[in-house]
This record gives sequence, structure tokens and C-alpha cells, in this order.
Amino acid sequence: MKATHCCAAALFGTSLVLAQTSFAQTVIEQAAEHRLQLDFRVNDAALAKMLPNGWETVIATQGPAKDANLRMIFIDRMAIARGDGKPATPATSRLVYLAIPVKETSTGNAGQMIIHGLTDNKADVPGWSGVYQHATTARMSRTTSAAGAAITGSEDWEFVAATGERMEVHVEYERGPANRGGAEVKFYNPSDPSKYQIFKTDQAIDIMRNVTTNPPDHVRKFSYKAGGGRIAALFDGTEKVVSWDLFPWYVRTISE
Repeated sequence: MKATHCCAAALFGTSLVLAQTSFAQTVIEQAAEHRLQLDFRVNDAALAKMLPNGWETVIATQGPAKDANLRMIFIDRMAIARGDGKPATPATSRLVYLAIPVKETSTGNAGQMIIHGLTDNKADVPGWSGVYQHATTARMSRTTSAAGAAITGSEDWEFVAATGERMEVHVEYERGPANRGGAEVKFYNPSDPSKYQIFKTDQAIDIMRNVTTNPPDHVRKFSYKAGGGRIAALFDGTEKVVSWDLFPWYVRTISE
């Protein structure tokens, strides 16, 4: 949600989530976004407890998403439109969510699930998936500088819920060439997996660091904090970051 890195970041590898076409789709929302994504390998047993019965994680065995079983995505939603194309209220928001590549054991139906999220917009709580919390602390700062052909950036994100859930990151980097790609992926509802939404994306991705494919390392400084409350077991100190991905632009259409 592969010949290029862009598809891997969208789907955790071609073999994990195939684009699935649905007919008579109704557009619910469209948005232009900036994203910073961290792919993790976290405790498998803890992750399994957050999935509904009959569903399991799907983990890539090769490529940029190798070994990753959880994705933490920080999102600056810069222009949100309703299904009719008119601006939403509010038309911007900031959030972070945790997504898992999954499949249904009995049918093989594959896609992703959002298992937790923190947002600065109270109207998005708990959201369609029922997993969002309001972030009582929600801060974001992004800067970009250019000198000749060199472009550098710095990003700080901090989201904290009143019940202790926390996801934050600081990263400084040099921008690399971005690959354009896109996907159409089903996101299943963790509370009722018979329901799903379709995310169709058009995007550009810069994989700034990856422990498997070893592209040129463009990350200059990096630190993160995550855990507490509902997500404490996922971030117990044994988790590892396996990919650092920047999406300088990301256009997403959500349909049902």
C-alpha cells in the first residue's frame, strides 16, 4: 500500500500486496500529502495480538521491505478534499499511523491494516478503522534548503496521547533522486475485516537508508521514540528500523 523501490514502499514488496481492482467505487476523500515513513521489524507475537482472528502478517523475504512487519508513517495532509472535490473541514491535518501488510489465512485476501494512529484532528477519532486517538501533543516542523544541486531537509514530528501512546522522530537528510510510482491497495478494517477501503496513490519516494538494498545513505541524523499504552508491546526495545523513506509528494484517493 517490484521493479522499483516506489512499489515496494507502497506494498511492502510486489509479492505481498497485489493491486486489486474494485468496481462501482465511491470516492470518499482525496488528499495531497508529505510523508516520512519508517519500516520496522517488531516482535511478531506482540504484533499478532493486534490482528483480528484469521489474519496474519505478510513479511517480504527480499527487496527494500525485507523483514519489515510494521510501518510507521508520519503524514502532513496539506490539501484534503471530500469525495465531491470540495475542500474538507478542516482541509489540513497532521497524523501518524501504524500499518501492517496482512492476509486472511482462509482466503488469501491480501492488503493492509491500520492498527493504531495519533492525529491532531479530533473529528478523525476514532475514524473508519476505529483505532485513532487524539494527540494532545501534536507538533511538526519541516525545513528544506538548497545550495546548487544539493537539497537538504530536516523534520521533527511528535505525537503523544493522553493515555501515554507516543510516536516521534527527528531526522536530518540530504535529498536523493525520487522514483515515481503508485498502487491500489485494500485497507481492511481491523474491527470488521469484511469491510475495506481502497487507497489509490500517485507518489514519489526517496529511500534514504535501507539495511537490505544499501542505497547511498542520505540520513545525517536520526532518532525516534515510540511506545506506551496500546503500542507499548510493539516497541519494547527489541524493534529495529530497516528502511527510512521520504515521500516529498503523495496523492491519495480513498474509495469504498
